[in-house]
Amino acid sequence: MATNSKPNGNNRFPYDVSVSIVSYNTDPSELLRAIQSVQNSKLETKVVVVENGATDRAKQVTLENGCEYRFLGRNVGFGAAHNLAIKECVGMSKYHLVLNPDVYFGSGVLESLTTYLNANPEIGLAMPQVLFPDRSVQHLRKLMPTPTDLLLRRLFVGPLKPLLQQRTERYELRNLDSKRILTVPVLSGCFMFLRAEVFNAVGCFDERYFMYLEDVDFCRRIHRAFDLVYYPHVSVFHGYAKGSYKDWTLLWHHVRSAC
Repeated sequence: MATNSKPNGNNRFPYDVSVSIVSYNTDPSELLRAIQSVQNSKLETKVVVVENGATDRAKQVTLENGCEYRFLGRNVGFGAAHNLAIKECVGMSKYHLVLNPDVYFGSGVLESLTTYLNANPEIGLAMPQVLFPDRSVQHLRKLMPTPTDLLLRRLFVGPLKPLLQQRTERYELRNLDSKRILTVPVLSGCFMFLRAEVFNAVGCFDERYFMYLEDVDFCRRIHRAFDLVYYPHVSVFHGYAKGSYKDWTLLWHHVRSAC
């Protein structure tokens, strides 16, 4: 099904799900895979791609696939770029998906999430099970981090990592069944399936967070008004490169956001 297709006449919204994707010089083939994952849905969808990079290499693949495209010419940050798209989508759909360009999934994922949230109006945000491309589980459902958690996860790397294992497993809720639906405090920003009412209740991403932990702050605020749910009955795949562990600039942004 093509995105930005004819409005849905079955409810008061033109679309079932709106989607924001923020690119930063993303490989067009990778972005296309994310877009096609959305388009494989039977739902009516509206997709807005925001380019945070210095080149508009994503423009062609975006427009050719019926999506809306916004080229900023500079990196305004993850949250600010998503906010631009979200504000264009407010009032257009009952649900909104914040989607990373390195995430892809099969048909039925959006339908299953929509059905579940339709039946559970107290839920404001849901995230499916997230897998690495090799199908191993990414532990992206978490407790609200303490300053100690954030500090130790940065310092205890390499041979020191086993010393932190027990605390990490608790923080990432690894002791809980990964196949069970759970209400949790924090879900990853790579795939946030949101009830659109959330934006009216708590606003959008806090743009003081240039990059990293903006999803933690957003979850904290959403939790004041709605439940957050890990929904493992469907799965998505995520590339998940820990850039701040390899790049000093990204590390600076990570530390600044933590502060």
